[in-house]
Amino acid sequence: MGAGLTLVSASAAQAADTVTYGVPAWPGITVKTEIARQLLAPLGYQGKAQEIGLQVIYQGLDTGDVDVFLGAWLPAQNSMLEPLEADGSITRLATNVTGAQMTLAVPDYVYDSGVTSFADLDAHRDEFNGEIYGFGAGSAASEILNKAIDEDTWGLGDWTLVDTSTVGMLSAAKSHIANEEPIVWVGWTPHWMNLELPMRYLGDSKNLFGEGNGASDVRTLMASDFADAHPNLVTFFNQFSFSAEEQSWMIKQYGQEEKSMEEVAKTWIEDHPDRVEAMLDGVETQGGKPAWPAVEGAFSF
Repeated sequence: MGAGLTLVSASAAQAADTVTYGVPAWPGITVKTEIARQLLAPLGYQGKAQEIGLQVIYQGLDTGDVDVFLGAWLPAQNSMLEPLEADGSITRLATNVTGAQMTLAVPDYVYDSGVTSFADLDAHRDEFNGEIYGFGAGSAASEILNKAIDEDTWGLGDWTLVDTSTVGMLSAAKSHIANEEPIVWVGWTPHWMNLELPMRYLGDSKNLFGEGNGASDVRTLMASDFADAHPNLVTFFNQFSFSAEEQSWMIKQYGQEEKSMEEVAKTWIEDHPDRVEAMLDGVETQGGKPAWPAVEGAFSF
């Protein structure tokens, strides 16, 4: 019996030191998660990233299999978040990126030709082959657009959502743009697409993607039981945030220039010591010491 108790205690101690992140295959969330992992490692926390789909992440937060998620785009994901927040499974923490937006986008030459809003799309259905390109089945954007198609919002009832991946969607956008062909896809900022593609966002008076034509609040979420057990990490993640420009840089470095997430994260950290110190204000190591000296000693500031 004594040996069994010892094993349980050791297992519990190990679990307490581990932070499990839910990470969809989105470059910005991938790099932000890696930054968090690198900053928390000198404090005694082991980071474990699980690359899984959005719905699985929310299920994991509900069951406790996922501790932290840095990509809650709201209001687009409200239908997944609100029931779990209402029953106390998930704790909503701070906004971790400012200036975010998600809605439909078209090439600038399409916009200049007169397709400037969702209301203009159906009159040009044949030019678009009745297709809207999305970045993945099960995403919040997919749910929004499938609902619009089901309800014939903006005359989209006979349109098709071509759900591929972020890479597939943007490859299609690049291909169409190279040939100056019409295409409409789900666009968002922060992302390198805003820097590299000649694109414009469509107006939407019905705000299908949320108020302010898809203006988004990107929140950090934490499993509530984990939050209750780790107030030190709640303090850290409530101070862990970036501008849209900073995240666009991360996405370009990792998603387009194909640098490793470890390199991009480390570069950002070492280039922003003042920001890192602010993120660690009031945060402690597992041993109860101030966090900043431990992190400062681990990096080349």
